Amino acid sequence: MKTKHVVFSLLIIAGLLLAACGGGADEPTVTLSSSGAFALYPMMQRYAEEYSSEYPHVAFDITGGGAGKGISDVLAGATDFGMVSRELRTEEIELGAVGFAVARDAVFVVVNANNPYLDLILERGLTTEALNKLYVTQEFSTWGDLLGDPSITDAVNVYTRSDSAGAAEMIALFYGADAQEDLKGIGVDGDPGLLTAVLNDPLGIGYNNLGFVYDFSTGVPVAGAVVAPVDLNTNGQIEEHELLETREEAVQAILDGDYPSPPSRLLYVVTKGQPSGDTLDFLRWIYSDGQAFVAEAGYVPLSADELAGEISRLP
Repeated sequence: MKTKHVVFSLLIIAGLLLAACGGGADEPTVTLSSSGAFALYPMMQRYAEEYSSEYPHVAFDITGGGAGKGISDVLAGATDFGMVSRELRTEEIELGAVGFAVARDAVFVVVNANNPYLDLILERGLTTEALNKLYVTQEFSTWGDLLGDPSITDAVNVYTRSDSAGAAEMIALFYGADAQEDLKGIGVDGDPGLLTAVLNDPLGIGYNNLGFVYDFSTGVPVAGAVVAPVDLNTNGQIEEHELLETREEAVQAILDGDYPSPPSRLLYVVTKGQPSGDTLDFLRWIYSDGQAFVAEAGYVPLSADELAGEISRLP
């Protein structure tokens, strides 16, 4: 009997040591992985942070890489979710991609705060026709061309995304092109890379998602960047609703429809086939408790009808 008591005591001690080393009930036992659109990356990180605090057994592995990577990874079974910042294509749906809209944002034209013609840009704005001639047909090559002033001969340094990106597709459609491949310019990888290229070039022009061009802590564009106004009604002057100096103004313009779609768009979490198990539980949480963090994270929430529609599509 004495031997049995010794063995039992040792087992208890071993169990306590395992718990002390992190083998307790709070240790994550499930890891949900996602990759893809930089536009959705900050939102997914916030979702993950809140979800894991509520459900400690679930951990997350979230990476960027662009919408194209998100789609390819999830369809290959390399991740549980793909983050996609554009509409799904027919061929992707045929391969099993199922998209669930979780928020809305937009893509904005970005220039350097030290651009020598910034006052003129803010006064006159840029037009989609001029941007088409710069990015697509390449009929325009100088800041004078863009601003309608032949005396300005400085060349525009045009930057675009080199990775497959929803932001690039949205801005291409906004400029009157058919696809990302129609955009010409210096290819830069990723949303952060494209922003950095413009920040380092006073004569540069690019485009960025809402969550990257506006500083989350201040609500204004990141230091060194300016959201260039687009003269949407082509009247040669910028009106108040076209001058988006703060994140709040940008979000309100999206909500009011003053900033068009494209380049505003829905953001999607994509699964291969219908979600189940832990992936389904996470999606259900996004559409319930998770909604509290959408506006707080700087995104545009789904409308009540959109939200109800997405919930109805869950298994």
